[in-house]
Amino acid sequence: MSPTRTSDVLVVGGGIIGLVTAWRAAQRGLSTVVVDPDPGGGAARVAAGMLAAVTELHYGEETLLGLNLASARRYPAFAAELTEFTGHDLGYRACGTLAVALDADDRAHLRELHALQERSGLRSQWLSGRECRRLEPMLAPGVRGGLRVDDDHQIDPRRLAAALVTACERAGVTLHRAWAERLVVAGDRATGVVTADGTDLAAGRTVLAAGSLSGRLAGVPADVLPPVRPVKGQVVRLTMPERHGPFLNRTVRAVVRGSHVYLVPRENGELVIGATSEELGWDTTVTAGGVYELLRDAHELVPGITELPLTETRAGLRPCSPDNAPLLGPTELDGLLLATGHHRNGVLLTPVTGDAMAEALTGGTLPDVARPFTPRRFGAAVLTEQSA
Repeated sequence: MSPTRTSDVLVVGGGIIGLVTAWRAAQRGLSTVVVDPDPGGGAARVAAGMLAAVTELHYGEETLLGLNLASARRYPAFAAELTEFTGHDLGYRACGTLAVALDADDRAHLRELHALQERSGLRSQWLSGRECRRLEPMLAPGVRGGLRVDDDHQIDPRRLAAALVTACERAGVTLHRAWAERLVVAGDRATGVVTADGTDLAAGRTVLAAGSLSGRLAGVPADVLPPVRPVKGQVVRLTMPERHGPFLNRTVRAVVRGSHVYLVPRENGELVIGATSEELGWDTTVTAGGVYELLRDAHELVPGITELPLTETRAGLRPCSPDNAPLLGPTELDGLLLATGHHRNGVLLTPVTGDAMAEALTGGTLPDVARPFTPRRFGAAVLTEQSA
């Protein structure tokens, strides 16, 4: 085994959540190490990057809405800071979202969502089908109505991840490119990890931020092991034409035959279409059926997509908790903190997660906005059952 290396903070997982945690910790003067064989990888490579606090609102998730909105408000300053520090263009666009309905049932569903948004104090505007097509001329003639949400923006998660790797390196974070194999616990305290390459990495505090893999780290006691499961999502990428103006001006999303579909146009000409949601364990196979369903549903919204070049298909795993909300901050095991379980909101919650974890690491407690998402909200019985 290699000699022990010691740091103030050890972050297990180099996806966007682990990286932003490490960057913010280093900015607070903490010596920080990230353990991941491929920093900047993970679910960000598949995510579409919708910053959709308003259109992603679901019944029963009003507390999560508060966290989502807090993070959305921080995004412009966060993106500007990260770009200035690294020189990376993040593809951040304040382009808005248009959620549309294709039939009477979809229209009724959107009307209910609009009412919920208004009760929650959110801004959205109901449009007729004709008004939707005026905004987005490529939409199908059958669109029956929609919601215009100007406060839902987008970012390119791949660029975000690359920028966070650079930010960590420039802030002095050490990137240890190996798998974390086992958590080390000594005297009822987490003291670091042993990596797959045999290195013993000791730390004052360890942050488990390994996405859907967070519940699989050996050595974590059952009563603090995060109840996180993988939820598969498939996406396809197309290339939009450069001529005749923009193909789409903003993100377009809908529910088609009960399945959610979205089209996210990037400034670089890429069009991202997603996303399936499949409870299939650790399977990351791109299937013909998944790709077919995405293209079929997207074609019903925007028939012109069938003429576009298909450039990529990919599947990834979202880390999902029992209540679809993240687990943030200290656990019952001294020295172990969590930053995982963000499900469909990982990209959106990146700024607020970094700030919350930095405060927890320096002051020992979460800020008010993040306190409802402590891992301690799940009792030991739930955690033990999930790990069984």
